[in-house]
Amino acid sequence: MNLYKLILTKNACYKAGKTITPKGIMVHSTGASNPWLKRYVGPDDGLLGKNQYKNHWNQDKPGGKQVCVHAFIGKLADGSIATYQTLPWNHRGWHCSSGWKGSGNDTHISFEICEDNLSDRSYFHKVFSEAIDLCVYLCKLYGLNENNIICHSEGYKLGIASNHADVMHWFPRHGETMDSFRNAVKERLQAEEEKEDKKYYRVQIGAFTSKSNAEDFLDKVKNAGFTDAYIKKE
Repeated sequence: MNLYKLILTKNACYKAGKTITPKGIMVHSTGASNPWLKRYVGPDDGLLGKNQYKNHWNQDKPGGKQVCVHAFIGKLADGSIATYQTLPWNHRGWHCSSGWKGSGNDTHISFEICEDNLSDRSYFHKVFSEAIDLCVYLCKLYGLNENNIICHSEGYKLGIASNHADVMHWFPRHGETMDSFRNAVKERLQAEEEKEDKKYYRVQIGAFTSKSNAEDFLDKVKNAGFTDAYIKKE
């Protein structure tokens, strides 16, 4: 994950100062053909690029709307993919309904994936992978799992969000669903858990006061097949 932070301190949502205990993650997409992070995150920090229209969300009510999410995923000025955290993770966002309403705001961390024209497979798979990384990070941070992740349209079906199609108007175009997304998060969480559970035992096989003797012995050890052997000076 390529994570940066630029908190939208001028947004009315941030200034409201409400906090939550995160119980889930809600995945959104922006609904506009504009993959550049600078459209929503600003001002320019040297990586985002300048937004000439100054219509990013770091203002009281962007576009006259009461909206704010915890993060955005999209393109930096150099075209690479990144995640920008835009609210503290435990801040109550305004993301799953018009304005401050919507019970999903009380329970879910939210992030938006910046849409392009929905047809670029390369871009899609990059932001899809970045979104998986973000969800894995948040799950580990708050003790959540893949079953706690939904998209906006699923939130509507559960009665906690407004009637929006995201992200199911986009993911299936590239052979993905929220189920495949959740499965990918599950696999990544399991892989990291297994990695953390591994224990390593090192065996010292020599101690020398002469550096040249140590180097000669290291050569013998490596020639014997122990190619990961190394010298540690103490």
